[in-house]
Amino acid sequence: MSTALIIVDIQNDYFSNGRMELVNPDKAATNAAKILEWFRTYHKDNIFHVQHIASDPALGFFLPDTEGVKINEVVQPLENENIITKHFPNSFLKTELERKLKEKEITKVVIAGMMTHMCIDATVRAAVDLGYDTTLIEDACATLDLSYEGKVTTADQVHNAFISALESMYAKVNSAEDFLAANS
Repeated sequence: MSTALIIVDIQNDYFSNGRMELVNPDKAATNAAKILEWFRTYHKDNIFHVQHIASDPALGFFLPDTEGVKINEVVQPLENENIITKHFPNSFLKTELERKLKEKEITKVVIAGMMTHMCIDATVRAAVDLGYDTTLIEDACATLDLSYEGKVTTADQVHNAFISALESMYAKVNSAEDFLAANS
């Protein structure tokens, strides 16, 4: 059984002074980097960095040829690591991710990244729907405050709600520390 790491959208626009700053992106990126280092040691050929590039400037962030679209230095891909470009929240939709995972006979995926309520949710659900044994590293994800009809839901509440929903029916959920302890 072969395992791959999928790091989704840990890009500069989500950090301080970015166009879509999240809550605690540095903590999430640091935890993702710990998982990345483990994969570089044990599964170095099975690392996939997903980079969202806006196809519509109205999105307002991840615009082509900007500093914000670049993958953050904390999880900077090495030359031999796969970079998958996407234009939708689901990292599998109209990308080469599934084909590349199949080529490598991947059956298990570990997912980390940003934003919990959008691209992580869509990617985890798609991975499970495609038959992958899926683990989500919850503290290697970040999101932001959301509001609806004047009611604010804090980033912590958003994160917890989405992680809880994914854990209940879709994915195994681990912290970076627990994942590393169980796999070392």
